[in-house]
Amino acid sequence: MKPSFSIGVLCNSRETLARNLLASPMLADPDIELHLAHDPGSAAEAYNRILEESAAPHVLLVHQDVYLPPGWRQRLERAIAQLDASDPGWAVFGAIGMSAEGNLVGEVWSTGIGKLIGTALERPCPVQSLDELLLVLRREAGLRFDPALDGFHMYGTDIVQSALAAGAGAYACALPLVHNHRFRTRLDESFSRAYAFIRRKWRARLPIRTTVLEVSAVAPSLALYRLRERLSVERRRAQDSDCRTDPRVFSARCGWE
Repeated sequence: MKPSFSIGVLCNSRETLARNLLASPMLADPDIELHLAHDPGSAAEAYNRILEESAAPHVLLVHQDVYLPPGWRQRLERAIAQLDASDPGWAVFGAIGMSAEGNLVGEVWSTGIGKLIGTALERPCPVQSLDELLLVLRREAGLRFDPALDGFHMYGTDIVQSALAAGAGAYACALPLVHNHRFRTRLDESFSRAYAFIRRKWRARLPIRTTVLEVSAVAPSLALYRLRERLSVERRRAQDSDCRTDPRVFSARCGWE
């Protein structure tokens, strides 16, 4: 049987994967093709390989700590139908991102922040960037990740900008989910390298607002973000929920179970 959807996951913790993504009802469907990349060198390298190996027309690239609530597949199919009707040339969509106007669109539960974030959507919303926690690519669009982007950050911004530069659509859709991630006091230095990469590659399209910060040609946004990280660490730590909790607890809290 040809798979209806391919799901690609970067995995460095089988326990996290089992507790979250593999516990999602959709993953039990027999027409789902699962690709696991264990400890890959970079997100771009692993995801491009998954895109080449996948047999389904739509490929979902999902973090291992994401839980997809009951009924999520129906939401996914509805989003695809809406996009096929309104923009048959769409290339990528996700669960949450930044609209062209700079608003956070889409709705997810963030365990690291301890609350529901974003804005609920009725219809797909065009974006300038997407959070990497979940991306859906239409294989026929031929979009690929830039192998020059090393590491595991900001590839959601890069793939959206690549789609837009090619004249293809990029959107956030109504795909509520639980991102059951652990609290981080700060982003590592590979984030700084990814920021510099985006700043160089897309200089002509700046500023670009991401779910973390604005990438600007002139403003010291990364330095300001690092300062805010240091000053807010205790407040953010107090908001953190325990990522070892069954994600269905958070899903039920949001009314999705």
